[in-house]
Amino acid sequence: MSSDVAAREFERHRPRLISICYRMLGERAASEDVVQDTWLRWAGTDQDAVRNPEAWLTRVATRIAIDALRVAQRRRETYVGPWLPEPLVVTAEHSVEANFIQAQDCGLALLWAMERLDATERAAFILREAFDVAYIDLARTLGKSEVACRQLVSRARKRVHNSGPRFDVSNVQISTLIGEFFTAASNGDFDAVTKLLAADAVAITDGGPSVRAARRPLLGPEEIGLVMLSVAAKTLGQPGGRIFPCFANSLPALMYLVGDRIEDIITLLPDAQGQVAWMYFMRAPEKLAALN
Repeated sequence: MSSDVAAREFERHRPRLISICYRMLGERAASEDVVQDTWLRWAGTDQDAVRNPEAWLTRVATRIAIDALRVAQRRRETYVGPWLPEPLVVTAEHSVEANFIQAQDCGLALLWAMERLDATERAAFILREAFDVAYIDLARTLGKSEVACRQLVSRARKRVHNSGPRFDVSNVQISTLIGEFFTAASNGDFDAVTKLLAADAVAITDGGPSVRAARRPLLGPEEIGLVMLSVAAKTLGQPGGRIFPCFANSLPALMYLVGDRIEDIITLLPDAQGQVAWMYFMRAPEKLAALN
């Protein structure tokens, strides 16, 4: 296979590889780094000896991503405040790069829920649930038996789906709930806000090391309600502050701007009863850099 043909073959699979790595790592740049490492290995192998380039590239990218995630997990243990995945945001003026279009189908809540999995469990869950990789190929990728891989996927599926929020919610449901919640918060209506929140609701803000934000998850209607009303009052009173609808990882969200700079991406998901179960606030400048 000539170098040009090898390059075209790799580029044909790049969006899939980006999608796998973004699901594994929840970070744009880290995903691109893993895919670049995969390219270097592809360029250095005998491509003519590879019967199935997609399977080969998937296997190599996944193994590199597993190692990268283990390093990232150790780093996240010392992260300032809660760590949240980097959003892929679409607005009227901004679209996701072509290589990330497939990746944006993975919701932020699912990425957050997968943080409770170890690297091998996460890889097994992603490859099986999102890409329908056969168990025989999964076993080869992970260096385990098919039985062990089935157990990994089953265990991961249970842990993810017991995380709280629903993942099968329509855009209309999310948009409606966002509108109701932030109307109540803007009006300073504490009772209305708390009625919209599930008893075990969690609100998580990622401000990174440089932006003021809650340094732990907020839990329950009362705590979340009190903080949300305080934040809403300060936000609405800030000169030049504006709120616009957007999409974060293909689901409805809000973005808060001061002047032309996006300072916050906000979204939420309900539980089975339709109450707010999970709230996401991204304020870390380094994770909003692609938008600004």
